[in-house]
Amino acid sequence: MLARVRSGALMGIDAVVVECEVDMALGLPYFNVVGLPEGAARESKVRVVSALKNAGFDLPQKRITVNLAPADIRKEGAAFELPIALGVLAAARLMEEEPLERYLFGGELSLDGSIKPIKGVLPLAVAARNGGFQGVMVPAANAAEAALVEGLQVLPVAHLREAVGHLTGKAPLTPLTRTGGSTSGPRVVTADMADVRGQPELKLALELAAAGGHNILMAGPPGSGKTMLARRLPGILPEMTFDEALEVTKVYSILGLLGDEQALMRERPFRAPHHTLSDAGLVGGGPTARPGELSLAHHGVLFLDELPEFRKNVLEVLRQPLEEGAIHLARATQHITYPCRVMLVAAMNPCPCGYFNVPGRKCECQEHRVFAYHERISGPLLDRIDITVQTRPVEYHHLAARNQELPSHYYRQRVEAARERQRARFHEMPGVHCNAQMPSHLLRRYCVMSPKAEEALRDAVTHFGLSARAHDRILKLALTRADLEGHGRIEAVDMQLAVDCRMLDRRGWLHANTRGAVDALPRASAVRRENG
Repeated sequence: MLARVRSGALMGIDAVVVECEVDMALGLPYFNVVGLPEGAARESKVRVVSALKNAGFDLPQKRITVNLAPADIRKEGAAFELPIALGVLAAARLMEEEPLERYLFGGELSLDGSIKPIKGVLPLAVAARNGGFQGVMVPAANAAEAALVEGLQVLPVAHLREAVGHLTGKAPLTPLTRTGGSTSGPRVVTADMADVRGQPELKLALELAAAGGHNILMAGPPGSGKTMLARRLPGILPEMTFDEALEVTKVYSILGLLGDEQALMRERPFRAPHHTLSDAGLVGGGPTARPGELSLAHHGVLFLDELPEFRKNVLEVLRQPLEEGAIHLARATQHITYPCRVMLVAAMNPCPCGYFNVPGRKCECQEHRVFAYHERISGPLLDRIDITVQTRPVEYHHLAARNQELPSHYYRQRVEAARERQRARFHEMPGVHCNAQMPSHLLRRYCVMSPKAEEALRDAVTHFGLSARAHDRILKLALTRADLEGHGRIEAVDMQLAVDCRMLDRRGWLHANTRGAVDALPRASAVRRENG
């Protein structure tokens, strides 16, 4: 007797349809699972037999062989136990096989027949929709996650008997209605910009970075507000679109990181890994090619505090993912791609002791140690950072004054207005949501400059010997500044600000002779106020 049931195996953030073939034949009682099962999938046979017995099903004493096809894809996890159990019942002719053809199944079995939640239900539901299946049957705890997919019947089950009752028509289940479609709702901002005293240039730099999705590096002495401001950046970012939220939810789903009552990731991720992180922990990898911190920060913020303290090989693997927005992991038997469209926010001290070139403080570091500290961050990595800002110690009058700082709501309104202009600009380009993601071949079409702005860019590239990548990123940053201020084209003040934000990535950028570049953002703010 042969029966077939469909399930899904995870490949990156997507699922591949897997056919569970169950053959029951004469011979000594034996249960064997083939088709490259790994770990928990190899142990499924023990739980399936016990669950069927304790759920009240009497199986004939025959040899059972289960094949998970295609056989060249590794099958991991316990999600195949529910389809295997149903396939065994169909092969034993304890239920009809025809109802099994309409659904994809996934679920882990307890020894008493109850069904436990699994990882990767959202990719499984997407695979069912794309494969033309009527619906999915998944654990009740994961049903809300599967219901995010439109046009799909979701059947939540809590016990093996419930699944059999529905498929035999004895006790039909009520499909779960779709829960997705919007990420809107009241935003709770627990870390507000108003909590940060002073540092107007840092706040304006973060506003500019948030408006265009640009990478930013903040450098300055300890206690100047770098980490505090970085943790407030998600509060001024615009809400994710539903498609963006689905992509982020897929990553968290395959790792089992969604909360018990959370079906959809509605807030942009903020990841702040420790500097002891390995390269595999950052970009992903390991025996099962799991996603790393970069993918967990997809469509959100990756904050690297104490940037020079990260190992050099860890920082260097950031180069390609920051350019492409994706990570390609190649293994002997598989090739997996994870998304990682992130905003990189980094913070560092000017030297090992933290007080190089800080007024009123004495630096204890020798000059060669300061340069060695800076050289831990390579030029190619700095070239991929759009904004570099030097911070200053917070002055006493800012600390003693009553709290009159602008709240996150003010910055978020300006950022959302700028992003709305960018959405209208790129509405015909899937995957491009902000200026930082704009392909280079579109620069001349959208980055229309005034004559003075073009002259300022030409002088900067010629005088400072900037790379072609730096030229393109300056253009994108100037366009973001124009979007923030509502300019119809890139004006000279927009270009000058963008150039000033890039000038700090050359050698010796923390010396006092670069102080004029640090003042560029407050000057731009003053110009904005004068122009109304």
